[in-house]
Amino acid sequence: MPETMRAVEISAPGGPEVLTPATRPVPAPAAGQVVIRVAWAGVNRPDALQRAGSYNPPPGASDLPGLEASGEIAAVGAGVSGWSVGDKVCALLPGGGYAEYVATPAAHCLPIPDGMGLREAACLPETFFTVWTNVFGRGGLQAGERFLVHGGSSGIGTTAIQLASARGARVFATAGSEAKCAACLELGAERAINYRDEDFVEVMKSEGGANLILDMVGGSYIPRNIRALADDGRLVMIAFLEGPKAELNFAQIMARRLTVTGSTLRPQSDLAKARIAEALRAEVWPLLSSGRIAPVMDSDFPLERAAEAHARMEGSSHIGKIVLDVAG
Repeated sequence: MPETMRAVEISAPGGPEVLTPATRPVPAPAAGQVVIRVAWAGVNRPDALQRAGSYNPPPGASDLPGLEASGEIAAVGAGVSGWSVGDKVCALLPGGGYAEYVATPAAHCLPIPDGMGLREAACLPETFFTVWTNVFGRGGLQAGERFLVHGGSSGIGTTAIQLASARGARVFATAGSEAKCAACLELGAERAINYRDEDFVEVMKSEGGANLILDMVGGSYIPRNIRALADDGRLVMIAFLEGPKAELNFAQIMARRLTVTGSTLRPQSDLAKARIAEALRAEVWPLLSSGRIAPVMDSDFPLERAAEAHARMEGSSHIGKIVLDVAG
């Protein structure tokens, strides 16, 4: 491996323009880690939060943005088994994906699904780890249940629709345009709710209420989510695009036996993430390899144009995932 690499760093907290091309030392693998020669890196909302100064990396993680990537293993640390130099993988990262090389725990790597290219595989880790743990772990979604996902055309949303549908749930999704609603229906949603024209609370009430809601909006959606749930329903929060605060009547939660929970992925332990990776490999990777589900791709940008990728994501006109072409 070379001694230095191209990367994109955050020059100061701010908007997309603070993403700056840089040269960094190539990382060396610690015990239990591999170094990946990055081909493609996924772009996600937490990257933008980190860029804005509101989502700091955990201790010991790279200060570079980027929480998922695909590529080829270039080096293997002590104690690693199951992976070798030259293996093609996609991986969940503690940070550092916006670079030509990145180090990550070997247990957070997954093989490229059959028939899938590295560009598509770079879209898998962050969203599939998040959806699996929150929808099926914390949320306990079962076949036949009514599942509402907000932001159905986002990377998280398109993943959640497909996985929930594949596992037999009745899927409902909100989105902000007819084109986005059409994409949700094509992916397996039973009903797509244009939140500019319809009230998702009334739609879900007419269906008997949602058994599970996955929300990344927060703010004014939080009390509305409570009203949209069926008795014994569950609300899982994973982000707060509208903010983390709301006024709630907890008597409704008590009387209707509701559960409100949530999680963030990045601060979880390496062991917790390794267990999610094992579950994905067993339960979800066969669906990807068979083509029953697939990542929805929006656009790609060269690494040096990461600022444009962030601007597109924050403009919310995209459908599916945005990736960076790191290898060029």
